[in-house]
Amino acid sequence: MKVKEKQQSIPIPTKLYRIGELVRYTPLSRQTIHNYTIMGLIQEAQWSEGGHRLYDETVFERLSRIIELKRTKTLNQIRQILSAERRKRLSGLKNN
Repeated sequence: MKVKEKQQSIPIPTKLYRIGELVRYTPLSRQTIHNYTIMGLIQEAQWSEGGHRLYDETVFERLSRIIELKRTKTLNQIRQILSAERRKRLSGLKNN
């Protein structure tokens, strides 16, 4: 009798991006990305051993949303909008 081995899936590690890579892939400057982080508009996923901020893939969606909103809103308004959207998303998760 053969014993079936359980199929093991290997998790794919999340790609993390440094600020320089965000600058390369977006129309934003290093200083703008730094400012957005300090303001809380975007958030680092973790820090490197050398103390560099590392961002996950979700930062690109968030930056796109900020760029879109920036056409008609101030950064303070954008912060309020993003915070409200986050609260709404989190409350939706709690209700499920």
